[in-house]
Amino acid sequence: MVSQADLRARLAAAGLSASGWGNGPFDHYPEHRHGYDKVLVAAVGAITFHLPELGRDVLLAAGDRLDLPAGTLHGADVGPDGVTCLEAHLAAGTLGRLPEHLPGWVASAEPEEDPRAAG
Repeated sequence: MVSQADLRARLAAAGLSASGWGNGPFDHYPEHRHGYDKVLVAAVGAITFHLPELGRDVLLAAGDRLDLPAGTLHGADVGPDGVTCLEAHLAAGTLGRLPEHLPGWVASAEPEEDPRAAG
């Protein structure tokens, strides 16, 4: 298991400053949008993000990452063990146009690049 400090360090190496948050079992977030890009990493537990305009759900389990571009309609349901996530915000348009789920991101050995450096 990777610590939150290690996850923060990995995000920082990618140029991302993350804050943490958590929810109890079965908490629910209604559908909404943000005016900024968001990078989420699950540290403990699990949360399912609902992406109704794309017709899909994304299960974010410990060690997984979800890149969520600005304007993406999403809601979420926390799993039975609750969840703790790290979240970084970027200027709208920094990430790609579609959400990207990176299962097992914490275990990947590929070097990270600052998403703001992408052309």
